[in-house]
Amino acid sequence: MLNPEESVTGLPCHAGPPLMRPDMTDQLFNQITAHGAAMNLSQRAKFQLTGADRVRYLNGQVTNDIRRATETSALYACVTDAKGRIAGDVFIHTSADSLLLDTEADARETLAARLERYIVADDVELTDVTESWQLWHVFGGDGAEGTVNSNRLGAEGFDLWLPADAATPAFDEKCVLSDEDVETWRILQKIPRWPSELNTETFPPEAGLMERAMDFAKGCYIGQEVLSRIKTTGKMPREMFAFETDGDVNKGDDILLADKIIGKVTSITSHPVTGARIGLGMVKQGMTDGVLTATGHTLRPR
Repeated sequence: MLNPEESVTGLPCHAGPPLMRPDMTDQLFNQITAHGAAMNLSQRAKFQLTGADRVRYLNGQVTNDIRRATETSALYACVTDAKGRIAGDVFIHTSADSLLLDTEADARETLAARLERYIVADDVELTDVTESWQLWHVFGGDGAEGTVNSNRLGAEGFDLWLPADAATPAFDEKCVLSDEDVETWRILQKIPRWPSELNTETFPPEAGLMERAMDFAKGCYIGQEVLSRIKTTGKMPREMFAFETDGDVNKGDDILLADKIIGKVTSITSHPVTGARIGLGMVKQGMTDGVLTATGHTLRPR
């Protein structure tokens, strides 16, 4: 962990709140594009997994190979149910004697219950440490000693875990994004998120996570048989669709092809520069080549 008396850039920490930007303006968009940004992810649920069987146990629960997680590099993976659908998505890194996981705050209780269910005779203990740690993410720069490399928003970055009572870190010239700005940026970067695109109805490949979150050579895990079949056949019920439109399209709107409903808009925002509506949706597989519409407005693939 990084010493809380040091900042990511080597500058002193400051005790006051970081600079927050309420809206994703075109100036902020250009600043992020050029220099990156920081974000406070402390509201995410955090778990510590201890015990001699922790690596073997967790490797049987998630879609990626836990053995590739280290103290300085986080691994992204999905926890799936027996049918291969997503119960939560997690970032995992190691410490001296444990595995540390973080996930969306909305999945805190359900994911803990899902993981606990399969701890039977294993030497494993799962502890909720959400309130014990701050969690910050920075992209667009190199991390210092004690940071954890991670790719959360389509760009290489790093995580900073600090004790909950530590001073707020300083981030040099990088602005700290508001939650609204983080949401806008991740939609622009086509990153699926729980529970919008990732949820208990979604297979990881449907959300485009085959390369990012899955390892098909690591061995068996809960849901592995179904997901291996999807990889072999290439067939799945739906796929994620990234689009832009000039119309007033909103989350939850039906997506249509030739007046037939084939999916729904799952996330939506406005482009800070062009003003176009930018979104993500889940649609039936193989139907993205036609002219798709929502509330009468054409959705252009991006």
